[in-house]
Amino acid sequence: MKSTSAEKNAAPSQETAVLGHDGIGAIKIHENVVAQLARRAVLEVEGISRLAGSTLVDDIATLVGSRRMQSRAVTVILGEESKVEIEIKVVLEFGYCIPDVAAQAQTAVVELVENTTGMSVVKVDILVQEIDDPEKEELEELEDGAADAVNALPLN
Repeated sequence: MKSTSAEKNAAPSQETAVLGHDGIGAIKIHENVVAQLARRAVLEVEGISRLAGSTLVDDIATLVGSRRMQSRAVTVILGEESKVEIEIKVVLEFGYCIPDVAAQAQTAVVELVENTTGMSVVKVDILVQEIDDPEKEELEELEDGAADAVNALPLN
């Protein structure tokens, strides 16, 4: 069944939420705005290292100006009546209590999104996908350096 342009205009896009009407027209917010706010709130929480994803792919995406990494790490579901659900995939720093950091992240996201947009955040899922361990990374770098030094020795 083919939809008419009137039907398309009647239903809000899945990517935007209608916040209200001001007499001149509708006030809408795009899901990218909510994702950007959620990302900012989470990255300010002590113990969160970064958003989850492939570091190499994310670095390349950043260099070319792509925002795809952001869409992989933050999922926004816009609902009826200005309600929103958010899922954020993060990497924690080693040594922090996961439940405490996740709870702080949830609170930070709710406060920033609700205060900035006026929307009602009904759910914030924090998915911890990895833990950054600086000691392990230093050890791996030392091992790689030692292997490089051994490989550089002459075989005479």
